[in-house]
Amino acid sequence: MKKILFAFGVSSLLAGTASAQSSVTLYGIVTGNVTYSNNAQTAATSASGKPKGGAQVAQLDGGSSGLSSSRWGLTGAEDLGGGLKAIFKLESGFSVNSGALGQGGTEFGRQAWVGFSADKYGTFTLGRQADTSVEFISPLLAGWYWGNLAIHPADYDNLNFTHRINNTVKYLSDSFGGFRFGALYSLGGVAGNVTQNQFWSTGLSYTGGGFAFAASIINARNPNSSLYGTNANASATGNNLGSAGSATAAESNPAIAGFASAHTQQTVSVATTYTAGGAIFGAAYSNTQFRGLGSNASLNTLNYSGSTTLSTVSASLRYQATPYLRFGTSFDYTQGGSVGSKGNAKYEQFNLGSAYSLSKATELYLTGAFQHASGTDSLGRPAVAAIGYLTPSATDKQVAVSAGLKHLF
Repeated sequence: MKKILFAFGVSSLLAGTASAQSSVTLYGIVTGNVTYSNNAQTAATSASGKPKGGAQVAQLDGGSSGLSSSRWGLTGAEDLGGGLKAIFKLESGFSVNSGALGQGGTEFGRQAWVGFSADKYGTFTLGRQADTSVEFISPLLAGWYWGNLAIHPADYDNLNFTHRINNTVKYLSDSFGGFRFGALYSLGGVAGNVTQNQFWSTGLSYTGGGFAFAASIINARNPNSSLYGTNANASATGNNLGSAGSATAAESNPAIAGFASAHTQQTVSVATTYTAGGAIFGAAYSNTQFRGLGSNASLNTLNYSGSTTLSTVSASLRYQATPYLRFGTSFDYTQGGSVGSKGNAKYEQFNLGSAYSLSKATELYLTGAFQHASGTDSLGRPAVAAIGYLTPSATDKQVAVSAGLKHLF
């Protein structure tokens, strides 16, 4: 009997040890590129004038206009038994040029979360995370073909994952017959007002055969803080959407900078792809409403009221020519931003990208973009071209080309 009890005790101990197995993985991307752009602004003027500049710029920008930006991270899981795991991820962006922290100096600015995963039931996580449009829509856009030059103006729909959401509770399902779904909620943290600064999103996707489809909706209250103001260097009272510039500084994000006083921002996005052999055909649509303009009087320097909308239609073609060489092209048409008697702005952008793999971890890439702008932008000025995260153009046209090296570890 004692032998039986001893054997049972040892087997129970071993089972407990097995169920508590854990792993931690260090990973990252180091990337650098040289970028050329033309017509760069050096200063901005009044609504009746034209921006100053028109300079050609060649710069080493640490990947911010390349295929992806540099980052490192830790991800881990502990097996708790019964298909349940404790999971976490810490991910930090940085500049390969200087080593400076990305995401406005936020230490784990890309992601920082902890939670549980359960077989067949999905994952439940808490922390700083991506919204559902990034989870479901962005993978179908495949920006790794043409990179950060191809973002929609000012990444107003966050499909390029420019903005992370703080203080979130998030659920993502496993796949059920090709279907997945998820939801995210961010608590605003404002005493006496449960909905102030709150953020929520939900989305779903389907993959079957060569077809894929995804849809998502995000809703941000006081988006100047809850969506655009989540980095360490964000202003508690100033405009986090962009800047009108000055006599000594260029504009930033002129497509949306004038809408910082909005009470709510809501974005609906859909995307689809079809794969045939080595080719992938894609289409996408996003629609963003800035509602309740003027709700923050200190940010409403243009005396806006009511609502305005920006929307983008995209089409793309990607092709894996060989196991080592891929290339692709896309076209984006964006319009909107009308407030009162102010007309719409329009942005037409053509993107190209190619990459050659030297190994499973290292590749060379070349991307390019051309944008033409027209109409009136969010600042009430003649719209100027503004590609990716680069300095806006001094004119309605801009060209940018980026060449670089990307290494995974």
